This record gives sequence, C-alpha cells and structure tokens, in this order.
Amino acid sequence: MQEEVESKKQVFPSQDPLDRADFNAVEYINTLFPTEQSLANIDEVVNKIRLKIRRLDDNIRTVVRGQTNVGQDGRQALEEAQKAIQQLFGKIKDIKDKAEKSEQMVKEITRDIKQLDHAKRHLTTSITTLNHLHMLAGGVDSLEAMTRRRQYGEVANLLQGVMNVLEHFHKYMGIPQIRQLSERVKAAQTELGQQILADFEEAFPSQGTKRPGGPSNVLRDACLVANILDPRIKQEIIKKFIKQHLSEYLVLFQENQDVAWLDKIDRRYAWIKRQLVDYEEKYGRMFPREWCMAERIAVEFCHVTRAELAKIMRTRAKEIEVKLLLFAIQRTTNFEGFLAKRFSGCTLTDGTLKKLESPPPSTNPFLEDEPTPEMEELATEKGDLDQPKKPKAPDNPFHGIVSKCFEPHLYVYIESQDKNLGELIDRFVADFKAQGPPKPNTDEGGAVLPSCADLFVYYKKCMVQCSQLSTGEPMIALTTIFQKYLREYAWKILSGNLPKTTTSSGGLTISSLLKEKEGSEVAKFTLEELCLICNILSTAEYCLATTQQLEEKLKEKVDVSLIERINLTGEMDTFSTVISSSIQLLVQDLDAACDPALTAMSKMQWQNVEHVGDQSPYVTSVILHIKQNVPIIRDNLASTRKYFTQFCVKFANSFIPKFITHLFKCKPISMVGAEQLLLDTHSLKMVLLDLPSIGSQVVRKAPASYTKIVVKGMTRAEMILKVVMAPHEPLVVFVDNYIKLLTDCNTETFQKILDMKGLKRSEQSSMLELLRQRLPAPPSGAESSGSLSLMAPTPEQESSRIRKLEKLIKKRL
Repeated sequence: MQEEVESKKQVFPSQDPLDRADFNAVEYINTLFPTEQSLANIDEVVNKIRLKIRRLDDNIRTVVRGQTNVGQDGRQALEEAQKAIQQLFGKIKDIKDKAEKSEQMVKEITRDIKQLDHAKRHLTTSITTLNHLHMLAGGVDSLEAMTRRRQYGEVANLLQGVMNVLEHFHKYMGIPQIRQLSERVKAAQTELGQQILADFEEAFPSQGTKRPGGPSNVLRDACLVANILDPRIKQEIIKKFIKQHLSEYLVLFQENQDVAWLDKIDRRYAWIKRQLVDYEEKYGRMFPREWCMAERIAVEFCHVTRAELAKIMRTRAKEIEVKLLLFAIQRTTNFEGFLAKRFSGCTLTDGTLKKLESPPPSTNPFLEDEPTPEMEELATEKGDLDQPKKPKAPDNPFHGIVSKCFEPHLYVYIESQDKNLGELIDRFVADFKAQGPPKPNTDEGGAVLPSCADLFVYYKKCMVQCSQLSTGEPMIALTTIFQKYLREYAWKILSGNLPKTTTSSGGLTISSLLKEKEGSEVAKFTLEELCLICNILSTAEYCLATTQQLEEKLKEKVDVSLIERINLTGEMDTFSTVISSSIQLLVQDLDAACDPALTAMSKMQWQNVEHVGDQSPYVTSVILHIKQNVPIIRDNLASTRKYFTQFCVKFANSFIPKFITHLFKCKPISMVGAEQLLLDTHSLKMVLLDLPSIGSQVVRKAPASYTKIVVKGMTRAEMILKVVMAPHEPLVVFVDNYIKLLTDCNTETFQKILDMKGLKRSEQSSMLELLRQRLPAPPSGAESSGSLSLMAPTPEQESSRIRKLEKLIKKRL
C-alpha cells in the first residue's frame, strides 16, 4: 500500500494537504480556523470546499465515461494488426517463389558458360604442357650434345632450365615417354659429373707437385655446372683440389724434417700465406665466390697442422720447454687472428670448434684496461712478462683451430709459472729485508706494499695468457698455483713481517709522576713499526678485495662446467686473519702502553686523598699515549676507515674492562678519593669519546657503534664509583641504590665495591645476604614504596658533595 502511494506521488506530484497520506481532518480545520475571529468566514470556506468537490466529481465522471470505450477500441486495433500481418506473409511468400524461379533461370543460362570455362582451362593446361614437353625434349637433346662438346657455359644455363621444366612433369611420370626423358636427364647429369671430375683430375693430377700455369675457362664454367649437379660432385672437386694444393706442405713439413719442429713454426704459417696469395692470383676467378675456396684451404691447412703438431709433440714431448711452447702458441694465436681478419669462418663445420660469444661489459675493477701479454717476450727473456699488446678480438671463430693441440702440454707452462711465482715471492722477501720497513709518511695515509701490486699484475697477465691457451683444466691448475702463492704472500710478506710484541723500546714511565720507587719500562712499538703494521693492514685489505675480484674473473674465463671448482674463500680468510692480527697488535700496543698508568692508579693511596683537584697523573699518562699513537694510526689507515673504526672499537672493548678491573683494586677509598676517581673517569670517558678524531684538524663525529660501547662501559665505571660514594647505612637503601645504578649487578661486583669502601668481612656478610634476598625478583608494591620512602631522606652531606663534584666537572669542561 505504501509503495502505491509513493508511486502516485511520483506520477502526480501535489502540494495540497488533502492529497497527503497522513491527512488529519482536525488539524486541517484548525489550520483553516486558527482563532475564533476566523469563524466569521466559515460560510466562504464551506462554499470553496463545495465548489472543489463539484469540480472533482466532474473530473471523475469524465474519466469514467472515457474508459468505457477503451476496450472496444483495443479489440478493433488488434484485429487490424492481425490482418496486416497476414497480408505481409502473403507478399513474402510471393517474393520467395519469384527468387527461386530467378535462380533456376540463372543456372540454366550459366550452365553452358561453365562448360566453356572448363574447356578453356583444360586447353590452356594442355598447350602449356605440350610447350614444356617440347622444351624438355629439345633441352635434353641440346644438353647431351653440349655435354659431348664440353660447352659447360651453355650447359650451366640450359641444365637449370631443363631441371625446372622437369619439375612440372613429376605427376606424369607414369607416361613412358616422360619417364624416358627424365632418365635421359639423370644420365646426362651423371655423365656431366664424371666428365667434370675427369677434367679436374687431368688439370690437377693427384701425383706430382707441378701444376699448370693457370686455370681454363672450361674449368670455370664446369664449376658453375657443378653448382647445379649433386652436391657430392662439388665436395669431391673441393676435396681433390685442396688435397692437391696441400700435398707439397705434407712433404716439406714431414715429422722427420728439421722445419717441422716448434722453433720453426713460423715457416708453416708463412708457407700457407704464400699459397693463399698464389691461389688468389691463379685460381681466384676459377671457383665461384660462394665456394670460399681460400678459406677452405686455410681451414684444411689448420686441421692438418693441428694433427701434425700433436703427433710430433707427443713424440718429442721431453724436448718441449716453456719458452719454446709459448713461442709456438704466440705465433699460432697470431695466425688464428690473421685468419679471423681475412675470413668470416662460414666454412667451419667441425663440431669441435665454436664461435666465442662477446663477454658482457663488466664493472669489475680487476678488468680495467686488461692487456693481452706479449708472449714472444715471455719466450725470449727469462720467462718474465713484458709490455702487453692490444687485446684480441673476443669473437674469433678460428680461436683454437690450431692452438688446441698445445693444451695437453700446458703443464709445462703451469710448472713454469709455479717456479716463477716462487722466485717472485722469494724476491719480495729479500727486497723487504734489504729495504727494511717503509718510512712513515702520514701525509698520504697508509700505503700498500709495492710487492702486492706486482703480484696481482703478474696474476692478471698469467690469467689472461692462460685463458687464451685453454679455458679447461689448465685454468684450474693455474688457480691452484694462485692459491698457493696467495697464502705464501700472506704468510711470508705480511704475517712474517708484523712486528713481534716482544720487541722492546724505551717507553714513557709515570713512576716519577706517581712518586713510585720502582721504575718500569713499557715495550712499545716505534713510529716505523706502527706505520709498518698499518701498511701491512692496508695491503691485506687490498689483497682481500683484489682476491675476490680475481675469483670472479677466473670464473668468467673458465668453462661453465668448471666454475664450481674455483674457490678462493680460504685465501680471503687468510688475508682477513692478517687484518685482524694487525688490528690486534695496534690495540695491544696502545693497551700495553696504558698498563703502567692503570697499575699506578691501583697502587695509589686513595684513602689519603684530602681534596679533589685536577685530573690525576695516570690520566695524563693515558691521554699522552693515546695522543701519540692514535693520530699515527688514523693517518696511516686513512684509506681504510672501517678498519680504523674496528681498531677504536677493539681498543675500547679492551681498555674499559681493564680500567674497571684496576678500579676495583683501588681500595680502600675515602669519599674524597672516590670523588677524584669519578672526575678521572669522566675525563677518560671524554677522551675515549673523542678518540677517533683526537689530534685531527678535521673533527668528525665518532661512529654510533663506537660511541655506544664507550658510553656503556664508562657509565658503568661511574656508577660503581657513585655506589662507593654512597653511605652504606641504612643497609636497605645502600643495597637498593646498588641495584638501581648497576643493571648487571651481582654478588661478586657488590663484594668488590664493599672492599673498595673498606668494610670488614663481618659487615659485608649481612649486606651480601640482604642483596641475595633482593636480587631474585624486583621489589613488590609495598616493599618498593617502603624503599622509596627510605631513599628519600638522602643525607645532606652526600648530595652536597655530588653537587660540588658536578660543578667541578662542568668547570673543567
């Protein structure tokens, strides 16, 4: 019902109150007559309502009368529509009948036209076939006649046309005449092949080395015919020509000839170069260009040479020396490069050879300006590498076509490199002993030992050279040699030259400052020794990074199947160990220099200190040693900031626990003595925080990791002294104060603090028992509030002393 009302509102919108669904007659009347005075117009209002009722009745009556004729009009309209549909169906049927009649008429008209079209097509095919048959018959006759007269130029053009025409008769091979013509064509092809081979055999006999002065036009045309004949004819011609062309080479360079050995390998390549020039002059125009005869001759020469060299090297393996081997390889790779420049490599069908892919561009600094070593200099001057040549093209399709035969003998090269590297390491050791430690030069920062750069330059050249010879097992053998001498360099040059901690030199004593009768000397590194340690550390860091790059480059050079066998992790770990040892030596040196000062601190009579003054002499001594060592170390490690940071962190981790240990030895301590120690501790804390940039004109913020260690360690020392300064009565307050100030509180530390305060064992036992009771769990609500209330009334004297101490520290800062 509600939905109907809403629908009526949408169709007939009205603002009249009488049309509202919630119409209320009483409210409506009150609206018309709000006051008693308005009743005077009641007659007028009643007349208006009656008038409205009469109009509404008239409208209703009109609408009802109009609806009486609607049904009859609708039925009449439906009947008219049905009649119109029937008429439409009748017209459609008539049109369909007429269309069928028209189609039948068109078929009758075009029947004769189709027959004529088929006849025309068949007639055209017949005429074309007859023409082809005439051409085929005439062509076969002409082909046979030209073959007998050796007119190869005309035969080349005619034979191709005959074969093209013959393709049209494949479906007519059942006809005897067609089959006969096809057999005559095949017979002509066979005769042509045999005749051409006979002509070439006559022109280039297999026996003897003398050849005619030049090719004939007949042979040139014969090559054109061979292009059309069975490919085996072409291959036979090429094979016989190349064999005859290289027959002289096999005689001149027999195994028993003196020129066949490796020291005269140049003569082989000079011979083939002359033959290629001779071929171009005499026979370049005889063979079609697409036959690539010059390249085929060169490739066959390479195969023969590789087999001959392999055979003679197996026979005379004991005579092969590294200089001779490298000389032969260098000449061979040069010849392969010559072939790559002259030929495309399109005739290489030997599966043993593969075209090399260009390596992707690398960001590895180990590859920058990578040279190809001059192997000729290696072979003539003591086996040492000389100036590099231009790098060889990485896409040489002839790479290894001859030089592959040297791979089984590369063990000679590997053994030579082993010997050379051993001598190089020994020379490094001798040079270091002769020259002594490097002179300090703090302006440029820590220097890398020159021998390190020499070693890796030699490594790089060896790696590039070996990769040109082979990317298989020899590269793995060379990698093993690299590993061996990387370890030897780390042991003999780096670790072996680190200063020993037992070296003694005059150290600064503070006995006079502390008025001690016993003098003591500190074993301390000299300036040169400190610089040497830093240089060795920088060198080890360089070796570590370069060894990683060397491993990556070796993996790029070696065959994919052998990549997993290249692993220099052990050598990198060795250099990491050298770095750690160097840092530890620097830390131990500075730490040992500070030991006498800390010992003096622990031996002072702290219970007799009467007033808080300037920092103690032992603090001055520690700061002096730090200012002496740290700037030198920082300047010499300027190129390796991360290892200087490690030095700072390790020194802080070593010095701070040692300082706290000596702090516990300061007993007994008076209140004033504890205040003096707290002042000294704060001074040391500020010096340690400034340690990375101490003595430097450029002030840098210390690393966050280092600052955290110093703040944590020295704050613990300050908290220990604050606990010592606090009165030990009442006991609960003292124990709670200890637990609050020291997060890592335990009974052992607590007993040490009690010893520093000078308490007797009998007094300590009750305090230790109280601590044990309160340590397992934090105080509950009641106990906590009670302890807080006990801690609140801190003695005025204690707070006054702490405030004075803070003022003194601020004044010093």
